Amino acid sequence: MNQLPVPGRDTVYVWTGRATGDQRELTRRLLRRAGSALLGRPEAGIGVERTPGGRPEVRADDGRRLPVSVSHVEGVVVVAARAGGPVGVDVERRRPLPATSLARRWYAPDEADWLAARDETGRELDFLRLWTAKEAVGKALGRGLRDGGLRRRMPPPHGGGGLWPVPGRPDARVGHPAGADELVLAVAVLGAAGPVEVVLA
Repeated sequence: MNQLPVPGRDTVYVWTGRATGDQRELTRRLLRRAGSALLGRPEAGIGVERTPGGRPEVRADDGRRLPVSVSHVEGVVVVAARAGGPVGVDVERRRPLPATSLARRWYAPDEADWLAARDETGRELDFLRLWTAKEAVGKALGRGLRDGGLRRRMPPPHGGGGLWPVPGRPDARVGHPAGADELVLAVAVLGAAGPVEVVLA
């Protein structure tokens, strides 16, 4: 993708790659592609490192850095990048799971009650949407799920791919852009001054 951010528009770009075996090289390639597209440098001028806390970091050869986030699930790597500030991404495969009992164990009581009241046919998907939202927000905050992250309240999952305010965190937004049917993808941002567009690359 050779597009630069549109001036004046806060945008999160999301790259998805599929691989068999070791995903590290695919992850580095997607991170370099993100750096090249958003920092306007050739991929050869983009470095990929890890912070002391283990987060990925993309840096151009001119010293500029790009906020990025990475998530893996078997056979899939997802990278999100945003020139406008912190970003988080999480991906899970859709699968059967005991959504109600897991929610009662891990989520805040009001979220567990909301999920239990949902139609049974969509309950597993809604559980995963909440889970990925919590992970994505935690990554944007730089904390992951530490410090009660699974109890961090999220907005009810919405369709349409927009980003919605996180309860109790007016500086954070999260949403679920459309993606592959077998995947549940969440993207979160911090510090957005206005609407944030999500572009799937």
